Amino acid sequence: MSTLPVRSVLLLCWRDTGHPQGGGSEMYLQRIGAQLARSGVRVTLRTARYPGAAARETVDGVEIQRVGGRYSVYVWAGLAMVAAVLGLGPLRRVRPDIVVDTQNGLPFLSRLVYGRKVVVLVHHCHREQWPVAGPAMGRIGWFVESQLSPRLHRRNQYVTVSLPSARDLALLGVDSGRIAVVRNGVDAAPAGTLTAPRSTTPRVVVLSRLVPHKQIEDALEAIARLRNRVPGLHLDVLGGGWWAQRLVDHAQLLGISDAVTFHGHVDELTKHAVLQRSWVHVLPSRKEGWGLAVVEAAQHAVPTIGYRSSGGLSDSVVDGVTGLLVDHHDGLVDALERLLTDDVLREQLGAKAQVRSGEFSWTQSADAMRSVFDVVHARGIVHGVV
Repeated sequence: MSTLPVRSVLLLCWRDTGHPQGGGSEMYLQRIGAQLARSGVRVTLRTARYPGAAARETVDGVEIQRVGGRYSVYVWAGLAMVAAVLGLGPLRRVRPDIVVDTQNGLPFLSRLVYGRKVVVLVHHCHREQWPVAGPAMGRIGWFVESQLSPRLHRRNQYVTVSLPSARDLALLGVDSGRIAVVRNGVDAAPAGTLTAPRSTTPRVVVLSRLVPHKQIEDALEAIARLRNRVPGLHLDVLGGGWWAQRLVDHAQLLGISDAVTFHGHVDELTKHAVLQRSWVHVLPSRKEGWGLAVVEAAQHAVPTIGYRSSGGLSDSVVDGVTGLLVDHHDGLVDALERLLTDDVLREQLGAKAQVRSGEFSWTQSADAMRSVFDVVHARGIVHGVV
């Protein structure tokens, strides 16, 4: 068994945090990678290129290589890994002790090159999302995710970010004894944003990428149903994505354009300023691995309402303590009206959410991930919450 420390880590992910469609899973990988780099580990991230992005750059100590597009990133990364074994190509000097194969629906199949060195990182399963890719690609993608990948990686270490995601992986046939849970951390809120006053009128916030499975339409429809019962009600939508115009059109169709502000992708200061003045955070996603936005809202004592069936929210939201989980859209509307009209309950949930947000940090997450890497490097396996 190896007792040498992990000195080099190769991260594989289809996007990075600079990508226009990057989200929480990319943030997770970048933040943990940065913490590892700070501790002296060489960290290399292989990902897709996007307009305006450099082919190579170093961000927070992480060496980033960008080649390929949405699907070709997998092909180019595969060729680079094979070439590296032969001492050729852009990855030839990386010589990783650990390879993190981030499976955002599709794995990079790095197991075929690096064997037991591979740790498979899965934020959540994508059964509900594959139909968006079209009938043919959806069937192929779900076959790879649900059948091929669990068999190919049956001897590899898995890492996921919540207990519900771990259960979903086990249902796909992944050995539960090989699944470690390393939860998200959170960046500290910018100075001054935690002391600004709350809005005097009811404001609801959604913090999310604007893509179909996030179901932002449910939040818009809730506002449409409640605006006559909750005077002055307003919705702030923070985040960008290719579904944005559909949502703007939907708000117009509902007749609530004057009650909704689409902020688009914003900087950290703006994001936290909007969260601070909000009363309630709604995350109506069909599927979540964890829900980083839940903890970011909680930093500002803002409770979250979401769907129990989303999976990860049943881990990031403590139902009835730091927020409310519901089973259907009518339940979401009722829960939102309840929190907007019950000041005592809203403040109680928000205060407890804020206390719990202090339990999470990227340093803690990186330490947990490093402990998983050390065990895998020593040819061992980790399971359970780390």
